[in-house]
Amino acid sequence: MSTENTADAKAFTEELAGSVTGVGLVWAQTSGGVIGKDGDMPWNLPEDLLHFNRLTMGHPVIMGRKTWLSFPDKYRPLPGRTNIVITRQKGWGESPEAEGAVVVPSLDDALLESQFVDGGETVWILGGGEVFRQSTDLANVAVVTTIDVEADGDTFAPELGETWEAATAVPPDGWLTAANGTKYRFTKWVRTAG
Repeated sequence: MSTENTADAKAFTEELAGSVTGVGLVWAQTSGGVIGKDGDMPWNLPEDLLHFNRLTMGHPVIMGRKTWLSFPDKYRPLPGRTNIVITRQKGWGESPEAEGAVVVPSLDDALLESQFVDGGETVWILGGGEVFRQSTDLANVAVVTTIDVEADGDTFAPELGETWEAATAVPPDGWLTAANGTKYRFTKWVRTAG
């Protein structure tokens, strides 16, 4: 990977982290739109994890219970962020699996809760599929990592539709190359109407 592309990617993430307010969606997907398989990501891209951490650090993150459980135990809760987990399972919030999470029954409750914690001027929604579907019309920005791999999956990226447009991509054309040889790019989408 060229130093210029690395610098561009880091600058892109830092600019977003310092400028986005409101509700944002953030996910990584294959070129075919796969975001997960069996509760895991079917790729290994440390550069995307670094991007994700820089982007969301200091802000509340909202996710469904299955997304929460997909994180390895040592990363739960995600450090430096209020972790808000949505579940309809009664009593799950008192279980050992929920330790470190603020557990709520709905997206509306999660968004309300996010306004009373540090960094609440920006809220990041992490998924999964159902939470993304519920929040696409509420968010004003989406930050998507597209990974140039083909993989089978059981969870797919949300359709942003015609009220969204790609505002910035790094690189503008082509791909970045990760240390492990994986090709990827970052794109910022903005909602233009609705």
